[in-house]
Amino acid sequence: MNTSNITNYKPKDFAELLGVSVKTLQRWDRDGTLKANRTPTDRRYYTYDQYLQFKGISTEDDQRQVVIYARVSTRNQKDDLQNQVAFLRQFCNAKGIIVDQCIEDYGSGLNYNRKKWNELLDEVMEQKIKTSCRILFQYSMCSLAGCTDFVSIKNK
Repeated sequence: MNTSNITNYKPKDFAELLGVSVKTLQRWDRDGTLKANRTPTDRRYYTYDQYLQFKGISTEDDQRQVVIYARVSTRNQKDDLQNQVAFLRQFCNAKGIIVDQCIEDYGSGLNYNRKKWNELLDEVMEQKIKTSCRILFQYSMCSLAGCTDFVSIKNK
């Protein structure tokens, strides 16, 4: 899947994504280490492809999936589960992200022995997942496991 130009980042957001300061991005732009794109009004911006390139991730023939994961505690909350799925799909559509797979799960948030959850984590560890989306998601495992893009949405 080609993710070219899906998202443009302001320097502050891109610096946060890379874990550097905005001043570092400005210096890299001047030095040619990481050239910023420019708007017609000469403001800097960065793209998702620049992020992948900086991280050394090839975007050609990328077969990894974009997955959304929704979970509720009990089957009695099936309506809430469908609302989560609808919200996640709407969010992804608004961001221009094409969803390859939707995982729906039932089980306590304190129980990490959920089959679908563990399968998702295994796929992330095997670099099969490109993007994970989850409302109030416990993302520490995914962010450490190599998802190139991770979205955690707090539904208020």
